[in-house]
Amino acid sequence: MGMQVDTSCINCNHAVAGRDQKYCPNCGQPTPAHRIDWHFLGHELEHSVLHMDRGILYSLKQLMGRPGPLLRDYIEGRRGNQVKPLLLITMMSAAVLLLNRLLVGTSIVDGGASEALLAGQTLPAEMQRFMDASRTVGAWIESHFAAFTLMLLPIEALVFRVVFNRYSKLNYPEWLVITTLLTVQTFVIWTVLVLLHRWVPHTQALAGALGMIYTVVSLVQFFKQQPIWSTVWRSVLALAVFSVASGMLVFAGTVAVMGIG
Repeated sequence: MGMQVDTSCINCNHAVAGRDQKYCPNCGQPTPAHRIDWHFLGHELEHSVLHMDRGILYSLKQLMGRPGPLLRDYIEGRRGNQVKPLLLITMMSAAVLLLNRLLVGTSIVDGGASEALLAGQTLPAEMQRFMDASRTVGAWIESHFAAFTLMLLPIEALVFRVVFNRYSKLNYPEWLVITTLLTVQTFVIWTVLVLLHRWVPHTQALAGALGMIYTVVSLVQFFKQQPIWSTVWRSVLALAVFSVASGMLVFAGTVAVMGIG
């Protein structure tokens, strides 16, 4: 007897043309569905992560090696080989947090400098309450780092949208995608610096500074038809405004915790 041939998709029950049709034309489900075994997992790892012309490593390589063209490709619709920005930023924020805990062993929210300056001093009651509330907010950010990062993205996109308002025709959702990918760049730099933390001090501050430089370079490449200096000063202004806005958000959270406590 011949081998039974699947005639419908196991996912949506749409008719398929036997085993020669690799994917369902209706929902994209691979046909036939393969059993999950070691071969299946290896294949998924290769094609989803390690593949040279698509997947996570490919997207990260393009983002760090040719950021401007990649941003342009994504905005203009050439996204077939790229991993979704939200998946990239979620994975990279988790990588930063995990590696920081395993290799550095300190909080990802760097309050060490202020703690060191105030060590051994008797603080006024209100100042002590503020320091305690600040530690509470820092602990929350540490525990919800990916969520906190995603919460900041709409603010960052809005700032860039306003600063570049008459400079480009990009809409707000497009700036959301761009700022997400630019933040992924910073996380990639931060991840590398965490791996080198024994030889490179102040990894968080350095990652922030290098991430800003990479952002400026990326946007200069992206707006290649515009004057370089005009793109540079707008990028620096947007980054400065966003830094102040995010700092104010953390400060407001600290004050709110003080009021609750």
